[in-house]
Amino acid sequence: MEVDKVHVREEPKYGGIKAMPFIIGNETFEKLGTIGTSANLLVYLTTIFNMKSITATNLINVFNGTCNFGTLLGAFLSDTYLGRYKTLGIASISSFTGMLILTLTAAISKLHPPQCGTEEKSICLEPTTGQLAFLLCGFGFLVVGASGIRPCNLAFGADQFNPNTESGRRGTNSFFNWYYFTFTFAMMVSLTVIVYIQSSVSWAIGLAIPTFLMLLSCVFFFVGTKIYVMILPEGSPLTSLVQVLVAAIKKRRLKLPEQPQHTLFNHVSIKTINSELPYTDQFRFLNKACILTTEDEIKEDGSAGNPWRLCSIQQVEEVKCVVRVLPIWTAGLIYYVVLVQMQTYVVFQTLQSDRRLYSASKFKIPAASYTVFSMLSLSIWIPIYDRIIVPFLRKITKKEAGITVLQKMGIGLVIAVFTMLVSAVVETRRRNTALSHPTLGIEPRRGAISAMSANWLIPQLALAGLSEAFTIIAQVEFFYKQFPENMRSFGGSFLFCGFALASYISSLLISIVHETTRISDTQNWLAEDLNKGRLDYFYYLVAGLEILNIGYFLICSNWYKYKGTQNDHNLEVSMDKLEPTKPIV
Repeated sequence: MEVDKVHVREEPKYGGIKAMPFIIGNETFEKLGTIGTSANLLVYLTTIFNMKSITATNLINVFNGTCNFGTLLGAFLSDTYLGRYKTLGIASISSFTGMLILTLTAAISKLHPPQCGTEEKSICLEPTTGQLAFLLCGFGFLVVGASGIRPCNLAFGADQFNPNTESGRRGTNSFFNWYYFTFTFAMMVSLTVIVYIQSSVSWAIGLAIPTFLMLLSCVFFFVGTKIYVMILPEGSPLTSLVQVLVAAIKKRRLKLPEQPQHTLFNHVSIKTINSELPYTDQFRFLNKACILTTEDEIKEDGSAGNPWRLCSIQQVEEVKCVVRVLPIWTAGLIYYVVLVQMQTYVVFQTLQSDRRLYSASKFKIPAASYTVFSMLSLSIWIPIYDRIIVPFLRKITKKEAGITVLQKMGIGLVIAVFTMLVSAVVETRRRNTALSHPTLGIEPRRGAISAMSANWLIPQLALAGLSEAFTIIAQVEFFYKQFPENMRSFGGSFLFCGFALASYISSLLISIVHETTRISDTQNWLAEDLNKGRLDYFYYLVAGLEILNIGYFLICSNWYKYKGTQNDHNLEVSMDKLEPTKPIV
């Protein structure tokens, strides 16, 4: 009886709309803080810490990669041991600590190297070991914060609404809308106001503002503690996946029956939140975990006596869902490299371009602020696509979503190729203008500033945003749909893990290109002075990799079978039709 009490939980008292001000307040200030700190970090490392662009770019790639890859560990700890509330609390405090350390590196002169001279050949001192260690300590706290916040914050907000009532489902939809609104709002403010203060007023003040906002985020989060629904962790869903693999290996020498869907062991617990999945013939080796032998014992409730030796068809099909996703996920890794370039080398391009609003203006747009055009493109396109394009496609394809999520992904991959081609053409123009026309001065530690307007970079950023609107949103939807219900936190982590590996891949690619194209210490494709390098060739190289990636993606998508179907590739359900029947865990 005691066991039953553990599993059969009473209906929690949902905070619903009462919890929203605290959740949304926490989300808004957290994003303003983290984005405001990270958006201009590349410029901070090259100007305040006197790092070379190649060193700063690799450090940012590794930092972003570790933040994203850490979400897998954050999701595991949250679902297995801590729960989302504790994970978010610890992560929020860690993020605030990391931002505070970063602010101190700017405010205290002894924590960063002396400023470089304005002359082209001026000597720049590199940061000392102690200064670098203090900086990396701040990065470490930011990594811990991101690893806990990113996989849990959206799900924790959804936990506050009762998914079994109409009002609860409406509240959940409203929360999602406000969530993405705050993200866009935070991006706009961070890439304009905060970046301007950091670049033109003071780095200390510019970093102190996001730190204070993160403090407000922590306050909002903890003030609402008594209202929150806190769903306790019920153990890691990864255990079931490992059990299937172990059982299949133990029974690898056994032969599958002729009608496996009717003779293999299958037990679906009434307490599971996962939808029942049909038998499939893909990855037949895993089906051996369901072969019932004389050595296997069955409990009174119908479950396996030793789950490490006997698994149900349901367990095996859940593992197949995860395995089938992996090839599609890997196709996204090369795609993310394009987004990485839009966040790194585009900043360097703007630094050596004319950033004035007009020829007679003295005001210069901060280099990092140009990435806001990618967000604008995405924000403008989403309502157009949702309200105009999808209804039109729905009439043609007879599908609820207009096109499948894999088709949506593929369109984004194609746009990514054009993004890199346009980037290469624009860089060629910027470089030729700098070499053949009068320049606008010298960018410290880099080179001559091209007379080409930085506004020429807007088309490639707009294309990147359009590509992201297709591929990234489709991937979020894809992982949400195709993972088992009890693994959706891990499904969300898959996206961030892809970003992580892409950052590492980009860093490796940059290092290889830097070494293989070196002519002298100052001349290679990715030289400090872009006018002496050939960044356009590097962009063409990435475009070529993207074309190969599209071929790989087409093979994987043609092979893929959607969750819950065997041969029907056309089964698609709109995200707004996915209404959970049990609380999100």
